[in-house]
Amino acid sequence: MSRRPGRHRAGWAALLTVLLTAALTAALTAGCRDAPTAPTTIRIATGSPTAVYYAFGQSLAAILNRDLPDVRASVVITAASAENVQLVGSGAAELGFTQADVLPTTTAENPTVEAIARVYDDQLHLVTTGGGPVRTVADLRGRRVSVGAPGSGTEITATRLLEVARLGGDEIRRERLGLDDSVAALRSGRIDAFFFSGGLPVRGIEELAWRSATRIVDLSEWTEPLRDRYGQVYVSRDIPRSVYGVDAVTTVADPNYLIVRADLPEQLVREVTRLLMERRAELAAAHPAAGRMSPRSAIVTAPLSLHPGAANWYRAAKP
Repeated sequence: MSRRPGRHRAGWAALLTVLLTAALTAALTAGCRDAPTAPTTIRIATGSPTAVYYAFGQSLAAILNRDLPDVRASVVITAASAENVQLVGSGAAELGFTQADVLPTTTAENPTVEAIARVYDDQLHLVTTGGGPVRTVADLRGRRVSVGAPGSGTEITATRLLEVARLGGDEIRRERLGLDDSVAALRSGRIDAFFFSGGLPVRGIEELAWRSATRIVDLSEWTEPLRDRYGQVYVSRDIPRSVYGVDAVTTVADPNYLIVRADLPEQLVREVTRLLMERRAELAAAHPAAGRMSPRSAIVTAPLSLHPGAANWYRAAKP
């Protein structure tokens, strides 16, 4: 019986095709397994470029990028607190800074947001010209006043203060400007005063005081009325003469938190918390307010609960 060479050649060709296909599939599969994973994005919602949130956030982003190889961190310029809470809660940012009085009264009202740390206290500044007529809150009646940018913690705190001072409604001529625009408007005479809430020193106010005669109005008499109406979050804090080179005053302050998306992995948040606490000296070089953090005070974040990753780090650190 004679052999058929063509049939054997076809069989060998089919077998070779199968083997090559299997080898290619294995190589592709191995390549997929070995391919590097995409870096984790961390967007930090901050505030005005001349305010504390931005300086703090920039320094924190640099630390995360340097010390966490699989992270790509960046800052987002915002109107500050209220917008930051919205961005983190909606998933448009992973971290953000906010005043405590902007937060819902219970975690249940915003379960998508948790805390990493209480970082420092924001102090409400009422800023006016050094030789101007505004010396008390009552002197704002009928005048042009910026109460802060829409979506900012400043706007919330300033509005509450004006309400307890019975200057709500049309008692003043309101502008809603951010810090930089408020400074420019005061210098040009378009407004008579502005509010801004931030950690000491606020660079925009510092620069204003360097360039022109500036007054910061004492707000000490309004701490208790604010506490009575809106809760115990508000406290009195001094602004010493050494901060801006103007007369020392006492003002209203409230805690400031670094918040986080609740669905971020525990290990990632644990590492962010570790670096936040261990790199305090570096953060303080970017802005002195960051140097006021400590593990002991950081865990006091009511009404928000700590993210489990943050809680794990503090528990191990035993502040």
